Amino acid sequence: MTADKQGAPLEIRTDRFDAVIFDLDGVITDTASVHGAAWKQMFDRWLANRPHGAGEDHRPFSEDDYYGCVDGKPRYDGVRSFLASRGISLPRGRPSDPPTAETVCGLGNRKDEIFLALLREGGVASFPSSIEMLRRLRADGSRTAIISASRNAVEVLEAAGITALFDAKVDGVDAEALGLEGKPAPAVFLEAAYRLGVEPERAAVVEDALAGVEAGHRGGFGLVIGIDRGGHAEALRERGADVVVGDLGAVRVSSTKHDGR
Repeated sequence: MTADKQGAPLEIRTDRFDAVIFDLDGVITDTASVHGAAWKQMFDRWLANRPHGAGEDHRPFSEDDYYGCVDGKPRYDGVRSFLASRGISLPRGRPSDPPTAETVCGLGNRKDEIFLALLREGGVASFPSSIEMLRRLRADGSRTAIISASRNAVEVLEAAGITALFDAKVDGVDAEALGLEGKPAPAVFLEAAYRLGVEPERAAVVEDALAGVEAGHRGGFGLVIGIDRGGHAEALRERGADVVVGDLGAVRVSSTKHDGR
């Protein structure tokens, strides 16, 4: 593999890696911004209406809150992480709680309701370089999988028209059904590798979330690529990314059958 100026590989050789596992939001589709807007809208409204308790921090939800507390995590884990960072405690409740419930699950369901409304209003955009990489990998015989902490991954894939580009999927619905621990635990990536029939060391992971690159690193994957779309390159490296790029256009796909070596 070739390397960038820091020594990290900028090439995926399909004779070295049998599969590539992609995160959905922020890597394949530009839905990370929609998730961020939904989290902010939900938390800002809720904090503004909540009476102040001792030690509670009611500042508006920020970009740092998104990347540090909720990005890449299952929805209810994200709620719990953010509330803990603000000194706020709520009962967990149940996944069936209505969006009006003052519980962790209720707030998570409220966020989901807002996200779906924003999705219907604005649609879904894909990153062209990511789609190009997917097509090149598949043309070279590599297997591909999509993972997401979201329970809405199927709707996003269908809206973007890219479902057929993946051989396997592990999303929030699958994770709940199988009892898989959320990122930064590597369970969803390992399940994706299992469904693809590949060993982790023969697979690469592409992630934009801090929790996601940590999960790929902890799972023993052969290569973890971090996508920095929010100015967190160093944090991505610290959490386990082998290489960090601003866009997948910076990563080349090659194989011996194409380059003659």
